[in-house]
Amino acid sequence: MLLKMTEEDKHYRWMVFGVTALATFMATLDAGIVNVALPAIARQLNVELSVVQWVISAYLLGISGLLPLFGKVSDIYGRRKIYLTGMGVFVLGSFLCCVSPAIWYLIISRIIQSVGASMLMANALAIVSTVFQGPERGRAMGLNSTFVALGSLAGPSLGGILIGNFTWQSIFYINIPIGIIALLFGYMLLPGDEKKVANPFDYIGAVLFVLFMTSLLLVISHGQDWGWNSSLIYSLFLVAMVTLGLFLWCEIHIEYPMIEMGLFKNDSLLSGTISAMLAYMALFSNNILLPFYLERVLCATPMQIGMIITPLPLLIAITAPVSGYLSEKINPATLTATGLFIMMGGLVYLASLNDYANVWHVVFSQVVMGLGNGLFQAPNNYSVLSSVSKEKVGLVGGINSLVRNVGMVSGVAVAVAVFESRSQQMFGSTTTAGSEHLAAFISGYHAAIIVAACLAGIGAVISFNRRKYLQK
Repeated sequence: MLLKMTEEDKHYRWMVFGVTALATFMATLDAGIVNVALPAIARQLNVELSVVQWVISAYLLGISGLLPLFGKVSDIYGRRKIYLTGMGVFVLGSFLCCVSPAIWYLIISRIIQSVGASMLMANALAIVSTVFQGPERGRAMGLNSTFVALGSLAGPSLGGILIGNFTWQSIFYINIPIGIIALLFGYMLLPGDEKKVANPFDYIGAVLFVLFMTSLLLVISHGQDWGWNSSLIYSLFLVAMVTLGLFLWCEIHIEYPMIEMGLFKNDSLLSGTISAMLAYMALFSNNILLPFYLERVLCATPMQIGMIITPLPLLIAITAPVSGYLSEKINPATLTATGLFIMMGGLVYLASLNDYANVWHVVFSQVVMGLGNGLFQAPNNYSVLSSVSKEKVGLVGGINSLVRNVGMVSGVAVAVAVFESRSQQMFGSTTTAGSEHLAAFISGYHAAIIVAACLAGIGAVISFNRRKYLQK
């Protein structure tokens, strides 16, 4: 800590919060901006949807594997050190994204970004929790959630403005000045590190998990392109199954696992995590494909795409606090099931739209989906965390975050696989196809969104069936 202040100084505490909030805002802003940019990236770099999806998938997959690792590393080496290093790595990754000449350079740069983001996400709330005490801590945690919502809301609209007036690289340039400011203030303000003795980290489990997910996602994403009967797809599937088996064996037998498998004997926790994964699969199926539908079918500009996407995170931000309050009074299973059924309805409506639809039909579908997802999120988190003892809350919170990221990256892969399979059956269509392939594009889009609706519906049934474990 460069500035001579103490943690008893109220102004100092809130300045520290400002540093962590800036990083939180930047990380959530980045996710929303990239979704809007995907059509422009695919068009300029001349790649298919099955390839450009890795701009998102690589980032989410990196966070999934590295977040638990950096949580443990921070306990050993200190949160200040890891946080500042993470900010530097994130800025470096953003710069490399800006200068990437080809898609694979961009994907590697996104992996570097995910390393930095994992360092930041593993430490932001922990630093706030360390600096604040008593009632102020709860207020700071609540304000942190506000910055998450603000980043999610600003991402699509800001992305649309930037891409509408500049190139797609501009969405990554914006991270550089914000990151440098946060890095400088973090160096001056963040409290010094205390040496801690931490339990060993499950490095083998983390590596096996990332290998399993990467192999499985490659099979799902590229099976259509490479051939489902090809030796490469068979080999990747075999790698996925072997690494999954080894991962489960390690988690059951080692002393300090990445995921404590015994927790899943708790029916409420198991149902809640499965429902969350299905909900985020459905949500990100919409997030990955909708910008392409808006650009290619409705001929929307990047700025219009950003504005059309914004109602979904806006409704989540409005509904989530209300549903969190209601979960204290109504069985959370009822709220989560209702939310996912509403979300399914929004997806079914979206799947009914064709090239004659107007943007207000799409906006309506996003409002319905945002309402449903907002109604689901807080009660599901409440029920999952309430199903275990206080000593296990931190561990289960980490599992919850991991499941959310797995759902996101799996949803992207499944949606793209269904879209590519259906559209190629009709015309060999891809994201780079001409206007004569519009019917094939719409058919593939409808098929993928219907699958997403089914995922939300299955999640709703699972949520509803756990009501007996969550009686009020």
